[in-house]
Amino acid sequence: MSRSYSFRGMNTTEHYFQVPLDHAVPQGEKITVFAREISSTEHSDPTALPWLLFLQGGPGGKSPRPASLSGWLAEAAKTFRILLLDQRGTGLSTPANRQSLPLRGDGAAQAAYLTHFRADSIVRDAEAIREALGIDTWSTFGQSYGGFCTLSYLSIAPGALERCIVTGGLASITADADTVYRATYARMAERNAEYFAWYPRDREVLTQIVAHLAHTEEHLPGGRALTVPLVQLLGQFLGGNTRVHALHHVFEGAFIDTPGGKRLSDTFLAVIAEQAERTTNPLYALLHESIYAQGAATNWSAERVLEEFEAFSPTADTPLLTGEMVYRWYFQDDPALRPLEETARILAEHEHWEPLYDPAVLATNTVPVAAAVYTHDVYVDRELSLQTAAAVGNTRVWETDEYHHDGIGDDGPMIFAKLLELSKTED
Repeated sequence: MSRSYSFRGMNTTEHYFQVPLDHAVPQGEKITVFAREISSTEHSDPTALPWLLFLQGGPGGKSPRPASLSGWLAEAAKTFRILLLDQRGTGLSTPANRQSLPLRGDGAAQAAYLTHFRADSIVRDAEAIREALGIDTWSTFGQSYGGFCTLSYLSIAPGALERCIVTGGLASITADADTVYRATYARMAERNAEYFAWYPRDREVLTQIVAHLAHTEEHLPGGRALTVPLVQLLGQFLGGNTRVHALHHVFEGAFIDTPGGKRLSDTFLAVIAEQAERTTNPLYALLHESIYAQGAATNWSAERVLEEFEAFSPTADTPLLTGEMVYRWYFQDDPALRPLEETARILAEHEHWEPLYDPAVLATNTVPVAAAVYTHDVYVDRELSLQTAAAVGNTRVWETDEYHHDGIGDDGPMIFAKLLELSKTED
């Protein structure tokens, strides 16, 4: 089923595909995967353009919802017909959340269902879609987790790929979750130090907030009690270029005078609530650690590794801000995740994850891969990324310290154009 529209210089076609829940059982249960085709009205015949599959970051993030051609999408539309994929469980694909998952049964049944929602299944969905659309080969653009999916694609079906562009997403193909989190906690500590050197007053404000919460109860707009770990989620601002400086405006408006004394402002509390929000993407919390799992259980890796980094402890006088880590308390504290606590526990203890990458296939890869590695990326560690680049054949790296993890949000057209050109470079 498909529907087409044209507006603001953009042609769009909405596609719905039926794919197997388990690609190893092609005649078994089916789920729906949605994808939106994008092209520029500047092209007289968009169907003559080569295809570009965009693999969204996440896990658990739906594809972009463009209202016009702008940013990297406008640059890509100059030469490509683009497919924005709602990875299974997200957006308009068959949902996987607190409302729908109980249809599967108890926590064990839900967890078994979700083992089919990692990168290997996403890649096989893409292959089913490619064949359904009659595409011989296509290129991919993977941002963050989309780069992880790209490495799985290169492992599973490299013959379907023309070229691959990756931004902030060269995952380690060998490191376990503990190794990844040790690296990212270290990066986050460096980024905290950099930020508070810029804004030393904000460190004082953070100390005041922690002290305030020790004796005063505060609640987020939805009624959720504010805790120090929730405040630490402000560290998600640190992964950006301009976004990092927006954090200063959050801290400068943290307190307000009231008839009952100084309290945390509604504005500040609303920002915390936004950072903690998982209602629309619960798969981020449920599957985040599993994207590093190949064989062994992750067993709440970020929470365990946190004990090695005391500066991030919520009991510190001025605890450092955290980033893209998932903790057990998410499922105890968040009303949107609480019904999924047992499911999350079973997934964390799951010991039989299938391999996501094939190192032997990747070592002999011939598909051109052009990857942006951000020197100070707090979410995908530089050293681990460069190890992967060296292990994947035909990979060219553009390393830069000018951008952070969300670089394509700041200068997407330039970054996409640079990497596209790099992917065409011959040794």
